[in-house]
Amino acid sequence: MNCKYITWFLFSAGILLLTACADFLQEQPKDRLPDTGTFNDMQELYLNGVASLYNYMGGYSDSQGLQGTGRGVYDLNTFTTDEAMMPTRGGDWFDGGFWQGLYLHKWGTDNDAIRATWEYLYKVVGLANLSLAKMDAFQQAHPDADLAAYRAEVRALRALFYYHLMDLFGRMPLVLSPAPSTKEIVQQPRSKSYAFIVDELLSALPLLPEVPSNRHGSYYGRITRPVVFFLLAKLALNAEIYSDDDWTDKTRPEGKAIYFNWGGKQLNAWEATIAWCDSLTAMGYTLSDDYAENFAVFNENSSENIFVIPMNKYLYTNQMIYLFRSRHYNHAAAYGLGGENGACATLETLHTFGYGTAEADPRFDYCFYADTVYDLSGRPVRLDNGETLVYYPDKVALDVTDTPYEKNAGARMKKYAVDKTATKDGKLMENDIVLFRYADVLLMKSEALVRNGQNGDTELNRVRERVKAPHRTATLQHILDERLLELVWEGWRRQDLVRFGLFTRAYSYRPPLEKEANGYTTVFPIPEKIRSLNKNLLQNPGY
Repeated sequence: MNCKYITWFLFSAGILLLTACADFLQEQPKDRLPDTGTFNDMQELYLNGVASLYNYMGGYSDSQGLQGTGRGVYDLNTFTTDEAMMPTRGGDWFDGGFWQGLYLHKWGTDNDAIRATWEYLYKVVGLANLSLAKMDAFQQAHPDADLAAYRAEVRALRALFYYHLMDLFGRMPLVLSPAPSTKEIVQQPRSKSYAFIVDELLSALPLLPEVPSNRHGSYYGRITRPVVFFLLAKLALNAEIYSDDDWTDKTRPEGKAIYFNWGGKQLNAWEATIAWCDSLTAMGYTLSDDYAENFAVFNENSSENIFVIPMNKYLYTNQMIYLFRSRHYNHAAAYGLGGENGACATLETLHTFGYGTAEADPRFDYCFYADTVYDLSGRPVRLDNGETLVYYPDKVALDVTDTPYEKNAGARMKKYAVDKTATKDGKLMENDIVLFRYADVLLMKSEALVRNGQNGDTELNRVRERVKAPHRTATLQHILDERLLELVWEGWRRQDLVRFGLFTRAYSYRPPLEKEANGYTTVFPIPEKIRSLNKNLLQNPGY
């Protein structure tokens, strides 16, 4: 990237966007497209102004990418909840108290991972702003060029990253210029950012192609109309949270009184969620016959996946570390891969799945390694001393140091199929990382129906029927449970618990913090290192 476009690396008022220009010159990842700094024709405009932005959906280092790496968006949405934990195992996984801090909600205002996540998300916002500015300049030089579709795609991509910023941080600056002045960097109420994101997506929607994004072709991994419909449904489902400018006063707006314009009608939040979910059904999305197909090696043919991070060890540098950091060393070695013996399910997750009971959910075996561990040929995996490796799911604790289960406590992540040809210890694999899928659409619709006073049984039980689980009545509790059963390890748990008002409750090994009942930890703090650069940025209440 040309250094003359890096003047916006550091917003003078304090939003750190990128590392120094020299850092970009130190590495030339194979999936990074060069930016010449000019758009001479439509092909250059697409490559440098649109395609290059997708390099940042995934990542290969901490806090980069929407999923696949550690200490970023995914970890902040997963290890802060009752879904998963990273137990301290002797000298492993204490890391200065970082993982325990996430689980206990003791992350503080100087947390490096939270700051790096803020910087990453704003980095992509800044790059999108730069692309839009270059498109404007190109339009002036080429007034006959039709840039509407490219502009819509970049605006929708920027809205996606603003969605994550709003979800994680609540109040934030809305920056629409590639080189903003101090006066332009103003913290907005959450409701204003929310309205902006929805409006941007609605404006972009009709200009985007109605084609799948998860299939090989020109739009593989790109934001298309189905991706925007999913995101709009997610935004409407969380309308009570995102419309609330004070999440610490124990009140929130009512979803039936929050309205969206769609199809010439005024729809409340739940009706809008239903309508946008139905739009995806009308496009032909359906549940895959086999649950595991969505996470298989070469899963591009899934009829269910809506938005993915493409993975190809020969073309991209995107990494997927979640299986790597969960499996025991010997377990991973038995597959010819590497492992870090870390992440596992919590006791609450075991309870929801019915582990150890006659009513255990069929998806437990799809999603977790538990009990005796086998290699790909069906032989028991051995420890260094010759004993069989056994995982003990119910022996998990925040710290298992100096217990008999220090190295084998906890059920481990299994959700993505083993790619025997994976490289870099298994982190460069051929399974695309699933961001949005149709099962979530059905569960969103079920929940919206129930919250709107209607019956959501059909949608809930379509998801359960796929894995031959018995029918349930669509109550809010059953829907929340189903979201964990179906979507475990997919990065939705924090958002779900916040929406259901349960994020700050006590659970195993996590007592609530003092004053946490007011909900202040449902958003993360504005990083102090960012605030030190911009005195106008106010800290979120409670921190």
